[in-house]
Amino acid sequence: MDRKINVTIYNENFHETNDLEVAKIYPQGIHGAIKSIIENDAEFGTIRTCTLPDHAQVLTLETLEDTDVLVWWGHMKHREIGDELVEIIARRVLDGMGVIFLHSSHASKLFKKLLGTSGSLRWREAGEKGRLWNLMPNHPITEGIPETFTVPHDETYGELFGIPTPHDLIFLTWWQGGEVFRSGCTWIRGEGKLFYLQSGHETFPIYYQKEIRTIIYNAIKWACPVTRNIIRQRRPNVPALEKYELEDHDFYVFSEHKK
Repeated sequence: MDRKINVTIYNENFHETNDLEVAKIYPQGIHGAIKSIIENDAEFGTIRTCTLPDHAQVLTLETLEDTDVLVWWGHMKHREIGDELVEIIARRVLDGMGVIFLHSSHASKLFKKLLGTSGSLRWREAGEKGRLWNLMPNHPITEGIPETFTVPHDETYGELFGIPTPHDLIFLTWWQGGEVFRSGCTWIRGEGKLFYLQSGHETFPIYYQKEIRTIIYNAIKWACPVTRNIIRQRRPNVPALEKYELEDHDFYVFSEHKK
């Protein structure tokens, strides 16, 4: 790719500003920890961050049209994202923008809108160890990831997970308490690529772990469209079909769009 990848990162920033323990773990917010994964990499261009208080001002149509990949972290405040904005973002995904959903974003309006299911699951906060199994070692998202690795402490998620069958099931997590969970999944919606990664409860420093950072880095690059604003660029170049009548038969010929 000969152009830089523009990324927008949304994070509620609710826990970091209301829980001192979380603030100690993520003093720059979870969005800051995620930004640090890519901010010094030459392959990335504009990196924007926004939080719940300013998301409506940052996530404008202009910004979204300049965004190749949107990273989304939400938990407690899903309902405070407006339905109109969700529709706008969903249309951008259909036009080619990639989305990375992290942890509790499975319950976000955007996740459920794009996947058409509840996103429901079983969960408990026990701080247990999770072992992730890499089911697709040749996938771009798993480059540099071993066959298996552990997250020492995380919120436990378990099946059944209310999602449509993934395009790729990349990670499966086994939990210390016995549950299993489809913890890394991809889907295609329109021209857009989606990736969900379960790891990342706010009370643990998971977004500093090397394997998790590598997965997010790889996923952003994977989700980036080959051509920015694919649909917007494609339509003007598609020849029109003009209809002609010849005796009892119709036929069509290509012609260039007229301005």
